[in-house]
Amino acid sequence: MAREGIRTASQGGTGRAVVARCGLAARGVLYVLTGVLAAQVAFGEPVGEADRKGALQTLAGQPFGGVMVWAVGVGLVCMVLWRLAEVAFGAAGPKGGKAGKRLASAGRAVFYTAAASSVLSFAAGSGGGGSGDDQSRDVTARALQLPAGQWLVGAVGAGIAIAGVTIAVRAAQRRFRKHLRMGGASARWRKAVDFLGVTGGVARGAVFAVAGGFVCYAAWRYDPGQAKGVDDTLRSFTETPAGPWLLVAVAVGLVLFGVFSWAMARWREV
Repeated sequence: MAREGIRTASQGGTGRAVVARCGLAARGVLYVLTGVLAAQVAFGEPVGEADRKGALQTLAGQPFGGVMVWAVGVGLVCMVLWRLAEVAFGAAGPKGGKAGKRLASAGRAVFYTAAASSVLSFAAGSGGGGSGDDQSRDVTARALQLPAGQWLVGAVGAGIAIAGVTIAVRAAQRRFRKHLRMGGASARWRKAVDFLGVTGGVARGAVFAVAGGFVCYAAWRYDPGQAKGVDDTLRSFTETPAGPWLLVAVAVGLVLFGVFSWAMARWREV
């Protein structure tokens, strides 16, 4: 009973709720801006990179942009802290303490640690490193030089692709509903959040799946130049038979996922 009480307090504590909601809000900002940039690419407008770095550059160019970039960086640090709390104490819900849940939270903590580091580096004036596409190719090139590097890169690419498909399928199945507590929300708000979660999650999953596919292709060809970051992955959607309209659909989906992140910041059980 005492152990359960400690865990319940850790899940419902104000501090944990605050960092989780700040993290989700920051994630939403990045996805909305990335989606807007991707839409501009689809319509042929001259823009920079349609990825996290491009989103930060856009944000930095606004009034009080420097402050907002720092706020996003701090928000992503909050996301890391939230996921680490889930590793230590278990996620919200009756099965949140299972090993699989804790492992998934650990993986998310690693992912958001890298994202937070990049954003804070940009905010500090170092530029946040090279472009996402260059970083993807550089990491792939170094990994290919390792013993069994081709197999390692292929496995990582397959993992990213599978994660993308999983994200899309879970979104289509509305699995996010179990994390929401919308007792006081109207039916209209519930339908709106459902729409945001499905369309946004499918678009997000598609980007991950295609990016993972390019990494697998780079491993198969033993050519790091075939690996793509978010920007090149998004631009590749224009090369399909659907042309730029597929990228428009994905871009809109990314914006909707950003808005869904804000809805999660409001209603997610943490």
